[in-house]
Amino acid sequence: MQVTTERLKEAFQRMLEIRLFEEALGELFAKNLLGGTSHFCIGQEVCAVGTVFAVEDTDWLVSNHRGHGHLLARGLDPARVMGELLGRRNGYCGGRGGSQHMCAMEHHFLGTNGITGGGIPIGTGAALALKHQRRSEIVVVFFGDGASNQGTFHESLNMASLWKLPVLYVCENNGYGMSNPASASMAAQTVAARAGAYAIPGQTCDGMDIEAVMGAAAEAAAHVRAGKGPALLELLTYRFCGHSRNDPRVYRTREEEARWQQRDGIGLTESKLLDRGVSPADLASLREAAEARIDAAVKTAMAAPCGDRQHALGGVYA
Repeated sequence: MQVTTERLKEAFQRMLEIRLFEEALGELFAKNLLGGTSHFCIGQEVCAVGTVFAVEDTDWLVSNHRGHGHLLARGLDPARVMGELLGRRNGYCGGRGGSQHMCAMEHHFLGTNGITGGGIPIGTGAALALKHQRRSEIVVVFFGDGASNQGTFHESLNMASLWKLPVLYVCENNGYGMSNPASASMAAQTVAARAGAYAIPGQTCDGMDIEAVMGAAAEAAAHVRAGKGPALLELLTYRFCGHSRNDPRVYRTREEEARWQQRDGIGLTESKLLDRGVSPADLASLREAAEARIDAAVKTAMAAPCGDRQHALGGVYA
């Protein structure tokens, strides 16, 4: 897919914002300003931006436990996303949901999810609703390679295929389910190969190449939107960080990490822009704008009020 230079610049800046957002979270954890844990998507930015940029803003997104990139790729305010993680009232769920339970209905974002594969049936159900309502939107469901071993994956794909539901399943295959290599947990060589069991088209794509992801996602989304039923897109990527922030990554070598970092999607996109004649000064300006936006988001979130006990219990029903 040939992406215009302006669109590529926009994708480059959005990926930078995601990377900087995650790095800022790491700094907040280091300063004990953020509790609990978090699952960063550093290294996987192309998957989020490439897919989201290839579909319509009114298409519904369903995320997983590693969802900050999906939220920001859709264009959500980083100050409100950060506020949610910090438990502040300016967050999209008022600080109640945190990293793994954040939704933004006004942005057609049905939520992140802390359960492995938990978003797959939610997205499938949303697609069923859209079909009954005869709507033109589709649902995009993000999940990891580990989730493709869950029963929810197989049950959902079978149901979606039988009923020709408008859902695009996007597997961000970063090679590991926590510390377990995908090669040790799947008999099939690819997640995409599993689509054939349910009469669904499946495709594997380089998840570090923004143009490849945008092209493959656009093609798959067109298939779904045409009423031909679901599709499965597998994006081969890598998380440069651990599974969660306390993961020492003893199950993989630093040499393996270095090989993947040479294919950092942000760096590859920067090279594409330079090849198209975009000047280093222009790229520096995009970086500066991304840095300024994330710096401002951190300051805004930190200054936002925390919720009290009464606020925390709001919206709870028995």
